[in-house]
Amino acid sequence: MGEEHERAAEVPWSRLSNRMLWADGVWSLLSLAPLTIATWVFGTDVQTGNLMPWVIIAVIGVVRAAADALRWMFTRYRVTGEYMELRTGVLVRNHRSVRRERIRSVDLDAKFWHRIVGLRVLTIGAGQQAAAGESAFELDAVSKTEAEELRRLLALSSPAPIRRRSPEGTELDPGPAPDENVGRTRVLAGFRPGWFVYNMFNAWAFVMAAGLCWGAFMLAPAVGLDPTSWVVGLLDTWGLHWTWAALAGVLVLGVVGSLGLAVAFLTEYWNFELARVPGAKGTLLRTRHGLFRTREVNRDDDRIRGVQICEPVLWRWLGIADTTVVTTGLDEWSMSSPAAVLPRGPVRVARPIAGAVLGTSANPMDTPLRHHPRAALGRRLWWAAVTTALFTGAVGALAATGLLPLAAVWITAAALGPLALLGAVIAYRALGHGIADEYVVVRSGLFFRATTALRRSAVSTVVIRESVPQRLLGLRSVATMTAAGAGGYEAPDIAAAECTLFASDAAPGVLDPFLVAEEREAAPAR
Repeated sequence: MGEEHERAAEVPWSRLSNRMLWADGVWSLLSLAPLTIATWVFGTDVQTGNLMPWVIIAVIGVVRAAADALRWMFTRYRVTGEYMELRTGVLVRNHRSVRRERIRSVDLDAKFWHRIVGLRVLTIGAGQQAAAGESAFELDAVSKTEAEELRRLLALSSPAPIRRRSPEGTELDPGPAPDENVGRTRVLAGFRPGWFVYNMFNAWAFVMAAGLCWGAFMLAPAVGLDPTSWVVGLLDTWGLHWTWAALAGVLVLGVVGSLGLAVAFLTEYWNFELARVPGAKGTLLRTRHGLFRTREVNRDDDRIRGVQICEPVLWRWLGIADTTVVTTGLDEWSMSSPAAVLPRGPVRVARPIAGAVLGTSANPMDTPLRHHPRAALGRRLWWAAVTTALFTGAVGALAATGLLPLAAVWITAAALGPLALLGAVIAYRALGHGIADEYVVVRSGLFFRATTALRRSAVSTVVIRESVPQRLLGLRSVATMTAAGAGGYEAPDIAAAECTLFASDAAPGVLDPFLVAEEREAAPAR
């Protein structure tokens, strides 16, 4: 231990790349350009207040450059034989360290501006808990060469290589070469431009279009344009009634937003590749993609516990699915979705790729699942009826006070009732569970039907839950808990007579001390 501390003390601390200083300086000057153009080229009056959007842009650019300069001054990092260490903070200094063997993923990100000046952002996932306020290690930003070296060094999951010099003269001790027994790089999936169709039709299209229109209305007066007068004049020219004008506006927003989402998909996932690449002690599952902003994520295969395919209910008729891995050390709720291994695409393609990710001879995603008893449908129909009654009763109370017409009660019941019953049937049809060799497979969900294949050896705890309504209907829910992904995956409303056997199969050996003789004999040998 003392020798290790002495070796660590000899390793110098490194700074972030000094390129970010002059790059941010150029960026701050560019942020002043719109204000200069608006006043000198378009002659916008400073007193009118129309320049406020451009002033805000300029202030943000300058403040960000100053903040990055402070961050560069007070940030240090180093890689020793056992640890990755990071020092940050201006007023409050933080010193964080993580054992290199605990590193789960290495994420390499490059925004368009970073690519121009040769910078990269390195994010290191080390099993941090987002719910506890912990964040991943992030080096924003280092040079491209430095980032590639750190990625290779940390993705090896080996304590052998140690950094000896600063980033400008980086030199590493010879570390272990990739294991030749793990094979060469194997590409599992590539970029398919036609998948933009699966990513352009959703509610976010209207949000994107509304944001674009709002930005245009805010910035147009700064260059001498009056968008409100232009829209009013256009409506007067066409002579549209306000109802038709509103419908036309919604249609335009939908078209603009859908086109925006299509462009966003093509730029984000351009040159996408999912591959299994060799490492020092096994293989890594690597995804990389991006046109203007590139991103590369490496996940240790030894830490992958399963895979999940999620199908949104509104687009299930199109066969659309999201594919993610169940692994340790990744933030499930991150906006960057580090667990995603495929862009949103057809489920018929996602299933075989999910099997390839797991590397099994038989794909668990193709395993026929057991249907749940009719009592599970009855429970959902009961909830649908109760929900409809509550909402109808609330509308009826408002109608009794005169706030709503009496017809609103019947409209609510007529509209909500069939939808609730349909939702109950859809939720029931989504239920399923089964065992596929070394994996337990569960499926459930109304708005998002999620099919999860979880390695049985990764299940640490089994929770069998029985509420009062379930007890009356002869149902129980079985949840398999694991230190990966969402933490637990549930098969709700299984017949009480078979739930113990399924729970025993899902977690080999976990329930054996608690089974009676008959149940132990019924359980298959392991």
